[in-house]
Amino acid sequence: MKNLTLKNMAQACNGTLVLPEGMRSEELEHRETTSVVIDSRKVTKDGMFVAVKGERQDGHSFIPAVAQAGVLGGICEREPEGCEIPYILVEDSLTAFRRIAAFYREQLSIPVVGITGSVGKTSTKEFIASVLSQKFKVCKTQKNFNNEIGLPMTVLSIQPEDEAAVLEMGISDFGEMTRLTEIAKPDYCVITNIGQCHLENLGSREGILKAKTEIFKSMNPDGYVFLNGEDDLLATVKKPWKNEIIRFGMSKKDAVYATDVVNKGLPGSEAVIHVADTQFPVKVPLPGIHMVLNALAATAVGWQLGLTTEQIAKGIAQVQAVAGSHVIETPEYILIDDCYNANPVSMKAAIDLLGTALQRKVAVLGDMFELGKDEAILHAQIGEYAITHGVDVLICIGELSKNMYERAVETLSGKEHGSREIYYFPTREEAMIQLPHILHTGDAVLIKASHSMKFEEIVEQSTGRI
Repeated sequence: MKNLTLKNMAQACNGTLVLPEGMRSEELEHRETTSVVIDSRKVTKDGMFVAVKGERQDGHSFIPAVAQAGVLGGICEREPEGCEIPYILVEDSLTAFRRIAAFYREQLSIPVVGITGSVGKTSTKEFIASVLSQKFKVCKTQKNFNNEIGLPMTVLSIQPEDEAAVLEMGISDFGEMTRLTEIAKPDYCVITNIGQCHLENLGSREGILKAKTEIFKSMNPDGYVFLNGEDDLLATVKKPWKNEIIRFGMSKKDAVYATDVVNKGLPGSEAVIHVADTQFPVKVPLPGIHMVLNALAATAVGWQLGLTTEQIAKGIAQVQAVAGSHVIETPEYILIDDCYNANPVSMKAAIDLLGTALQRKVAVLGDMFELGKDEAILHAQIGEYAITHGVDVLICIGELSKNMYERAVETLSGKEHGSREIYYFPTREEAMIQLPHILHTGDAVLIKASHSMKFEEIVEQSTGRI
């Protein structure tokens, strides 16, 4: 890994390099490592192992084992026991890990795209990576590795052959984005939207805007910022650096915009994208009109990085859904598996997506966490939204979701019920017993809640995997 020598890593993380007697040599100090990891199962020969103390296990206990695997050395908070390997002694291993990732990022000359926002970070990341992969070899954030542990892991996974990096950056409090951007140092910054998530710490949408725009603090001053032109708060953002902000949206006032949008339902959408003085048709293979905005963000970034309209359209058409946000067809149902995470904005977007189905629409919704003092109201609003936006069967699960159920019943009261149904279950287990009796063959079923509700078990039951 470029310039990641024992000596440079020790200097980067303010650590003390210790070479056991018999290993002391200038050649060893200047040997580059092959990897830097915090998972002992992922060590490589001549790699560096960062010993982190976790809630269940202490990484220091794995140092003898990784020594046997032929690592170059370790980064630890105390002298290794039971083996003799070069090591860098630090006060805090995670802080050292982040500092080394920041140092490594400085050695790279490839374009780096940083993506943040309240909703849609992961899907936007997939769109941008798919588009850029038509021209570059791309390293992208895997799974939800977007925090102060996941981001440095991703940065340190960038290989010499990679030609671009697409990094997802997620936060829940003030100051976190500042620390993330000090590591990522993005050349291109994308903000998808400012919604209602992590209100417990950030207080308001204005607070969320302030926290998200910390991404500008350590970005390349010659870089570019891409903002969702549909978002009212992002509209207030002024030019952070030299170049003008590039906005994407559904209006002709935006630098990159879409017209002739056709919602094909669960199979996706079609649209015509306009950028500079050109226009071209695209097929967006993921369901939901909001995915067109993701395609526009990818277009804006791809165009700035020199891709042709043909390459951009091909990248958009080839994008694949990430786990937890895709459509699954079974012999009985069409499932919208969206149990990756949940907040009020993404809940409403998912309900809108369900509304595009031609079948009977069933929403299986659960608790949303980290919403602060307004959590009861926000859950109630989702209940009302579901009833007023075409859901035929609403199934509410969890303690907080009782507010969702009660508002839904209240909203439906006095109206023409038709065949609409509303159910409430305190627990996932109770709901799973009754679901086979509620669902009908041919239903379109949305399954969504915060990840800790473990709604993936409902998906597994509904697909016949359990």
